[in-house]
Amino acid sequence: MDKYYIDKKSDKLLLFFAGWGCDEYEFEHLYTDSDLLILYNYTDLKLDFNFSKYKEINLLAFSAGVFIASIFDYKFNINKKYAIDGNPYLFDTKYGLSDKMQDILFNITEDNVDDFARNFLVKTDEEYNNFHPSKRTIESCKTELICLKNLYKLNKQKIGDIFDKAIFGEDDKIFDVSAQKEFYGNKQRILKNSRHNPFFRIKSFEEIFYL
Repeated sequence: MDKYYIDKKSDKLLLFFAGWGCDEYEFEHLYTDSDLLILYNYTDLKLDFNFSKYKEINLLAFSAGVFIASIFDYKFNINKKYAIDGNPYLFDTKYGLSDKMQDILFNITEDNVDDFARNFLVKTDEEYNNFHPSKRTIESCKTELICLKNLYKLNKQKIGDIFDKAIFGEDDKIFDVSAQKEFYGNKQRILKNSRHNPFFRIKSFEEIFYL
């Protein structure tokens, strides 16, 4: 996996597992007082980072990052753990990505990627204009998707629901919202008038804990 780190000399860390196809540029508008570690491009589970210096670590996981966060080898305590528009069982056709959605993702091209973002990630033209896309190539994203599927097969027995809360847009078109209500139960919070990506609506990572 790739990482992006901002050192603010804080004793707190915001650990963010980004979603499939993401990079740091997609979230560069979001502020945090904590040090920030963004993880993305999950072609493997390797990570070289010293977590031991932090007194408090809070975790956010988005979309496919929810699966990766659920199997990550934690050797430290986490204060808060929130899932955002994602499920640990990423390739389960009930709780994760349906066969139809997997086909859509595997068939994204340079010609239709903007239409995908407009139709699946945001709800209105105004939201789309405020959306921060990643700078990764389609080829990189497709390689990651293949690796995610392989990681899922290899690590399915390790998957667990580690999250304190799960936030979902009521009109998420990537994951079935009714199935998420069944999976997360009373831990789930529903965002009104929202699809898959809520980050253009907020100014800081910490706002997510209060949505």
